[in-house]
Amino acid sequence: MSVATATSAPPTAGRTGRYGLVAIALHWLLALAIVGAFSVGVYMTDLPFSPARLKLYNWHKWAGVTILALSALRLLWRLMNRPPELPASVTAAMPAWQQKAHHGTHHLMYLLFFAVPLTGWAYSSAAGFPIVWFGVLPLPDFVPVSKELAELIKPLHKLAAVSLAALVVLHVAAAMKHQIIDRDRLLGRMGIGPV
Repeated sequence: MSVATATSAPPTAGRTGRYGLVAIALHWLLALAIVGAFSVGVYMTDLPFSPARLKLYNWHKWAGVTILALSALRLLWRLMNRPPELPASVTAAMPAWQQKAHHGTHHLMYLLFFAVPLTGWAYSSAAGFPIVWFGVLPLPDFVPVSKELAELIKPLHKLAAVSLAALVVLHVAAAMKHQIIDRDRLLGRMGIGPV
């Protein structure tokens, strides 16, 4: 469950085992926020216009901004703290295509951690609905109000969100494969069970 190698991270050659407590906490917080925001997003789109729908839209936007903040914090932490190396037994058992898929999936997930909330923020700005984070902190609109622009951005936000959801499902499936089929205790690296 490691992420793409960052060249600026301090070297920790040969370090294997569990991620640090901060990395584990950020991983699971971000996972819960993404699942929650995606679920609310799917549910709210078919609701008729009502105060309940407006409340869900606000919660969804607040979750998106929180995901953006957690993603920035996680990336910063990741750049400063190199993750433990995969155990040699795991990398030896992974064909080259799986290793490439492992790194590619993590690169793409990180990209989407930012793309999904940023396109949502842009859509909200273009649609003329400013974001006030948790009803307290007004955030700036970074695109002008434009119905045409909003209609262009909306499908991009949906595509990015669905792509991230698909990658999360793939990520979980790969983790389960390692835990149940390979029995290599890879989930222990993220705090579930022994390493």
